[in-house]
Amino acid sequence: MDYRLDAGFSPTGDQPAAIARLSKGVLAGQMQTLLGVTGSGKTFTVANVVAKTGRNALVISHNKTLAAQLYSELKGFFPHNNVEYFVSYYDYYLPESYAPSTDTYIEKSVLVNDKIEQMRFSTTASLLSGEPTIVVASVSCIYGIGSPHDYAEMALVLSKGEKVERTRLLSKLAEIQYERNDMAPQPGEFRARGNVIDVFPSYRKLYYRLQLEGDLLKSITQFDLSTGESLGRIEAVRIFPARHFVVPTSRVKEVANGIRGELAKQLPNLSDEMAAYRLKTRVNYDAEMIENTGFCKGVENYSRYFDGRKPGDQPYCLLDFFTDNDLIVVDESHVTLPQVQGMHAGDRSRKQNLVNYGFRLPSAFDNRPLTFTEFEQYLQRRPTIFVSATPGEYEKRISAVIAEQLVRPTGIVDPAVDVRDSQGQVQDVCREIAATAKAKMRTLVTTLTKRQAEDLAEHLAKSGIKARYLHSEIDTLERTDLIRRLRLGEFDCLVGVNLLREGLDIPEVGLVAVLDADKEGFLRNETSLIQTSGRAARNADGRVVMYAQQRTASIDNAVAEMQRRRAYQQAYNLKRGIIPSTIVKKVDAQEGEDEGDATGKSGGKVAKIGSVSRRKLIELELDMRRASESLDFEKAIEIRETLRKLGRL
Repeated sequence: MDYRLDAGFSPTGDQPAAIARLSKGVLAGQMQTLLGVTGSGKTFTVANVVAKTGRNALVISHNKTLAAQLYSELKGFFPHNNVEYFVSYYDYYLPESYAPSTDTYIEKSVLVNDKIEQMRFSTTASLLSGEPTIVVASVSCIYGIGSPHDYAEMALVLSKGEKVERTRLLSKLAEIQYERNDMAPQPGEFRARGNVIDVFPSYRKLYYRLQLEGDLLKSITQFDLSTGESLGRIEAVRIFPARHFVVPTSRVKEVANGIRGELAKQLPNLSDEMAAYRLKTRVNYDAEMIENTGFCKGVENYSRYFDGRKPGDQPYCLLDFFTDNDLIVVDESHVTLPQVQGMHAGDRSRKQNLVNYGFRLPSAFDNRPLTFTEFEQYLQRRPTIFVSATPGEYEKRISAVIAEQLVRPTGIVDPAVDVRDSQGQVQDVCREIAATAKAKMRTLVTTLTKRQAEDLAEHLAKSGIKARYLHSEIDTLERTDLIRRLRLGEFDCLVGVNLLREGLDIPEVGLVAVLDADKEGFLRNETSLIQTSGRAARNADGRVVMYAQQRTASIDNAVAEMQRRRAYQQAYNLKRGIIPSTIVKKVDAQEGEDEGDATGKSGGKVAKIGSVSRRKLIELELDMRRASESLDFEKAIEIRETLRKLGRL
């Protein structure tokens, strides 16, 4: 396989050594860990390993937002190769559930994002194309999506000049779940007009025109889906199914009969007549739909009949579209692995009531995410790289190699850490924030509770310090705006509970203060303390103050590790005459603002719509479009709902 890495710069610092070690391990099929500090260019290192080894790669992230950032970076590094994005295609998802205590049934409610759905189909098509492919995925990649064998075998392969009967061609398209639409076809549909058949794949931004002459396929032409312009003729085409859950026509009857057979066995287990009637009605309707169309609403709940699996067998998932030679990269492994570990139990718990009370057959249990043991089997038989600034004990234990990447291209070293007595911590942190603001830098303060964050922000304001608080009850749009205004210097301090999850990358931050650092727990363990301190590692003058009544093991271990890294970085800089420089990152003004707004000064008068300015509405609409284009769909949907409330949509 050939990758073309186009970065515009070369590996520096610890990167060349890390790339060499990891590449050797990948070729040997090993599990490895890349321990890279914040800002050291871990994604660039992974990109070089992929290019050097030539393997297909699956990069797993623990949420959609970070997956989108990784996708954007890797697509920039490999503009000439397949870089795909595979996440849940729901903008809004409320899973099917039943609460027996209140006799409340909640039907699955979804709002599907067509763009993400198309990208999921593009992912599987690229993986089966034989071309080098990188896939960035959220943890949704461990959910079942159907058999890759059926998906590949049912693909329609056509060549110019071959004998093709029109009726059989249309039947084959219907069999692989393409619907006929002669008026305004969309992806996943086809149009037939005489001897011209247009097929709109569910996975590409183009469509194919098949020109028949009698029973011969005279030509195959590609057209741009957006413009309708011809992209030229091709000699052959492989059209993959329009859906992932597909089954050959010869097996449809077998699938329907299997579902009906399970229904007959399950009905005697339901003592409630209403539950039995409900299950019988639903399942018979679904079986009839599958028999007639090969599909039904909620078809994934019958997935094991489509796949030919036995009860309890693990489902096929995205990982099955890769070979055992391909590379798995687990990004932010200290968070991603625990998330994968808990997904199966939560899914089964929700479905238990659905099965017990006649809403689903027991086969619904087999439409599930992988168990962690099943997930581990993929890791054990494929080359794997765990990526984290703070890898967990699990990754360290099973890794044959731990490659360290401690040097940042900017020369910035880990911040100095000062552990102080928490007695009088509020008064002390006030003085530190004021001194940091005087030096034209910003401060982040972490507290243990939302109430404490709000109270501290209020106290700081009364003390003459411009401060704001940030926690989970503040929506995404406002969080983004707060961070932007902090960078602009409209206020000097941001107080929050879990600043790790915000994805903060603020080079203006010169101080991170951790209150009550000795209160052991998720936000005060060794990993979190190191990660939180890393927020000050974008500024050459960054420093950290931890307040504690006693030195816990977590504090000692975190400080010791940061001091080790700091000493290594300082020695590296001294040997090479490197002077650390703070990262320069532009603060983009929002669309519609004038220069005065961008500097925090008030602009001219603007028209008002209700209590919201016309300028602000325009900004929101532009932000929504930008978020969608950058694949931050969670943010886009929040902005859209805000605009709806304001009567704009």
